Amino acid sequence: MAADINNLSAAERAKAAVDDLYDYRDHYLERNGLEKAAQKPQDVQQKMNEILQLLEELKDGIKNKAEFCMLKGKVLNVQSHYDSQAEECLSKAIKLDPKLVEAWNNLGECYWKKGEIPSAKNCFTGALTHSKNKFSLRSLSMVLRQLSGSPAERAKLTEESVEKAREAVQLDITDGESWLILGNAYLSMFFMVGQNPKFLKQAMSAYSQAEKDTVTKNNADLHFNRAMAYKYQEEYQLALEGFNLAARLDPSWSEPTEQENKLMVFLTNVTELMDAKGKIKGKRLQTMVQSPRESDLGPYKGGSYTSHSGKTVKLERCTLSRLKTELNAEKVVVGRVVCSIPSDDPVPFTFCLIDEEETCVPVNVYNLAQGSGVKIGDTVAVPEPYLQLVKVNHRDKSFEYQSIRVDTPVVLVVNGRKLGLDKQAPTVLTVSAISD
Repeated sequence: MAADINNLSAAERAKAAVDDLYDYRDHYLERNGLEKAAQKPQDVQQKMNEILQLLEELKDGIKNKAEFCMLKGKVLNVQSHYDSQAEECLSKAIKLDPKLVEAWNNLGECYWKKGEIPSAKNCFTGALTHSKNKFSLRSLSMVLRQLSGSPAERAKLTEESVEKAREAVQLDITDGESWLILGNAYLSMFFMVGQNPKFLKQAMSAYSQAEKDTVTKNNADLHFNRAMAYKYQEEYQLALEGFNLAARLDPSWSEPTEQENKLMVFLTNVTELMDAKGKIKGKRLQTMVQSPRESDLGPYKGGSYTSHSGKTVKLERCTLSRLKTELNAEKVVVGRVVCSIPSDDPVPFTFCLIDEEETCVPVNVYNLAQGSGVKIGDTVAVPEPYLQLVKVNHRDKSFEYQSIRVDTPVVLVVNGRKLGLDKQAPTVLTVSAISD
């Protein structure tokens, strides 16, 4: 190997050293183990300093000054934080050679770290005018989703983001980073454009492909973003494991631990308030568990209702204890609200429903407009309720209970009246902005 290096030109040695630096960074956890994750930034910094010193030694032998500036800027850009010297070197490289695609890509990444999203977009678009490459395409995909605009404009940008990520994957179907960004694009698409379950399924499929890459499987963003999707699906065990792994992969990133803690608090609050029937006792509780009136069912009374498509749907009222852990077709349950669950996250809105048998079940309502939640004492009817089992064992704590999931509030009947479209709002999900 030493003989091979000695036979290389200064420019070739410099490029090989820079490639080695990025290989060191990308495969660090794979080679050193998760226990050294906290040490990674310092070790990469040390390696970076060594390569910078080597570049200075090779500088006079590199005739192409644009390439030298690009290589130096790329070295300075290796860490996750913005570096002004990296921006300076890369800008100079592009001035010297406007067709240097790698300089455009790295400068775009610099601007991204700096928070100058439109400038980052211009760089990646500029790179693509010279060469169609996966780095520019996937970077453009994540940048498009961060641009501001009206809801309609952002929806269009998200659709374009998916297309760019798909193009990147098609150029190299083995690249996990491209699959990760495609997964993030589909996840954003799910929440931005109609919440079609197909998009969520495509996001999860892309994340599975990303995990096959030895580099990407150690990417904290992958596990964080997938955990957010698991949380939305109420697969809380997998969500907690994902947040926990993301935190261990990147100990300097606080958000995974914050999300993990929030979810544990949420599960604790749900089980405690459910078991305590909202902490309502005595005569007030007895009033709440009286048999509901027919009028409490609103349009669902009489054994059937007419859907938006004009189809007649049969509905049989049943108690909460008779529900099966699945979609309970042609059934409707009705009860009184005994509490809402405090949570830092607006999605979902969770309350506990109690019926005449004193069965108490939490109900998670998604896409509810701000300030439109139900109040203690309200009567709520839920048609064709989807009941699922929550079973979690995490950090020496166990939770096990059944809950009802409601994907849109407009199916609910509150105090005898069906909720209108004004009570519905689009869900907003946090998707990691580190690689997304």
